[in-house]
Parts: sequence; C-alpha cells; structure tokens
Amino acid sequence: MKGRLLAIGDIHGCNRKLKQLLDRIKVDPHADILVFIGDYIDRGPEVRGVIDTLRDLKETCRNVICLRGNHEDMFLNYYLEGQDEELFLYNGGQSTLSSYGLTLADARAGTGFPENHLRFFTSLPLSYETQEYLFVHAGLRPGRPLAAQSPDDLLWIRREFIDSECDFGKTVVFGHTSLYEPLIEKNKIGIDTGAVYGGCLTCIELPSRKIYQV
Repeated sequence: MKGRLLAIGDIHGCNRKLKQLLDRIKVDPHADILVFIGDYIDRGPEVRGVIDTLRDLKETCRNVICLRGNHEDMFLNYYLEGQDEELFLYNGGQSTLSSYGLTLADARAGTGFPENHLRFFTSLPLSYETQEYLFVHAGLRPGRPLAAQSPDDLLWIRREFIDSECDFGKTVVFGHTSLYEPLIEKNKIGIDTGAVYGGCLTCIELPSRKIYQV
C-alpha cells in the first residue's frame, strides 16, 4: 500500500475539531485509506456539519470508510422504527435533532431529516478489515470469530473486550469507550479520547502508530 492507513475516533458533533484534525493529517485523496470508527452524532453541537464533512470527504477521497457506531444505530432505531426514544434522548440525541432543526414531533413522525444524510446512516457497515487490522466501533466478544459476532457486541461491548488479552487474529482498532489517551496494546488500539467531553479528537496512522490530535 503506497498511502497511509489512518483511523479517527469518535467525533460526536465536534465538527471544528474534525476539520482541524483533517488539516493536520493532510489526507492524500488518491492514496490514503481513512477509516472513521463511528459515533458522528449526539452530544456535540455540530452534528449536521460533521455529516456534511464526512460526505464531502467520501466524494473527494478515494478510500474513506465510515463505520456505524452505537449512536447511529440508536438514531436509526428511533427515527425509522420509532423505538427507544428515551434511550436515544438520554444518550445525547436532542443535540442531533437540534442540529437539524427538528422537534420531537418531527422525529416521532419520521419527517424532516435530509434524505441524503439518512442514506449515509443506513449505508454504514459494522466493520472493515485489512490484512493486519480489524476496525469496529466498540470491540469483539473474546473467543468468537468475526462472522459469529453479534451486531450488539460490535456496537456496545466494553470491559469484556478491553480487559481481554485474547488474540483476535488481527489488531482490533476501536472507539466507543472514552479514554484519557489512546490505548495501544498488542491485540487492540483504542482511539476514542473524549473529544466531546473536552478531550482530544485522535487519529492514528498505521502501522507506524503515529498519533495526531487536536
């Protein structure tokens, strides 16, 4: 691979930090592979701007992979299926609705959300693999191959995965669990460093494990 393999952690509506980070890493639109680990929405104030930035990147860069996070999954369950409103709002969903100028009545009726952004959410895969790395939002259930993993674990698992010394076959790059600094271990790399809570937005370059942060 001629370009770099880059992964960016949970953004949560922090579009200003995202743009600053992209300026810092200077993505080669033809050679680099850029993987976003999920959780673009909720909690932060600039959700719509984040999705616009990601969609623009996918149009201008050859290899941009955006994974689904548990927050995108909660949004789709709520907006498309009318399920778990309390869970969605408790986890910062109101900031997403506000960013799009939507009321609860709009969301309950399933109206007002831009169709192109909705297509973006529904297209998000749960994982991405290279020869040496496996990218997922939350992690893996130890002892199970990828094909046997449940979507719930890929999107929500925490300590059972983070505390595991299991050999997953590839180094697992994940977000979801906010950390003070990147977690870099032999079997896993965690890159959610709490951007929306005042921490850094983190990018890791692989295989050098060079860290970029804003």
